[in-house]
Amino acid sequence: MITISDNFPVHENDKEFAELKTLIKRKIGFNCEDYKQAHLKRRLAVRLRANHSRSYKEYAGVLLTNETESQRLKETLTVNVTELFRNPETYKSFSKNVLPELFKSKENNKTIRVWSAGCSNGEEPYSLAIMLREFLGISIKRYDISILGTDIDEDSLKKAEKGTYHLKQLEKIGRERIERFFVRNEDYTYGVIDEIRNLVKFRYHDMISGPKLFGFDVIFCRNVTIYFEQALQEKLYLNFYNALNDGGYFVMGKTETLVGPAEELFHAVDVKERIYQKKR
Repeated sequence: MITISDNFPVHENDKEFAELKTLIKRKIGFNCEDYKQAHLKRRLAVRLRANHSRSYKEYAGVLLTNETESQRLKETLTVNVTELFRNPETYKSFSKNVLPELFKSKENNKTIRVWSAGCSNGEEPYSLAIMLREFLGISIKRYDISILGTDIDEDSLKKAEKGTYHLKQLEKIGRERIERFFVRNEDYTYGVIDEIRNLVKFRYHDMISGPKLFGFDVIFCRNVTIYFEQALQEKLYLNFYNALNDGGYFVMGKTETLVGPAEELFHAVDVKERIYQKKR
């Protein structure tokens, strides 16, 4: 038995839990088996409590008959707290330790491809675009730069494409950046300027079961794999390795660790900030 609150015990049954996971995959396309089960149960508990369901079977009945609940469950399972320039020290290290070498290697090939995997509402891809603009200045026009943001949450991707944020989401970037790279709207939200927006594209992509992507110079995948079982983490890190061009760079979350064969395939640029380079 798990307890959602002192007055709300939930009967935990393995068979009902397995059946609910199957239903979730069918209803919203979310493969629960890939995630750490303790984390999954904590997320499910939020929706059980909201619907006053005292068992997985009871909640499955709600999910079958209430389409609104399907959307709310998806939001709960894919929730990703993020903001522009989250962990600003990571961007600072990347700009200092990676960008000079990256652009030095691009003297004859002016094409730069960046992938933000699990981009949520677009904060990370836009942060990367701003970082590149600041580093290159007006010489950015000499390069063919493309930043791809992918996610499995289509609603998040729609928000990302709008590129509109509340001031709280911009807390880490500073007033100078806000004035330079954003336009304030009448409702006091802030929209990314076209110069930055034009560097970024968004698309739906399931990094677990979707088609493999290739040809990137940089991949950011932060605070995503922490929720996955180790076997899946190992698979994804190999996929990221293969998706990178020779000498490409991979950045992961500060609480995440390279595991499996990928440990030997990357060398650390900045261990503290989890910045790695693909061995040539």
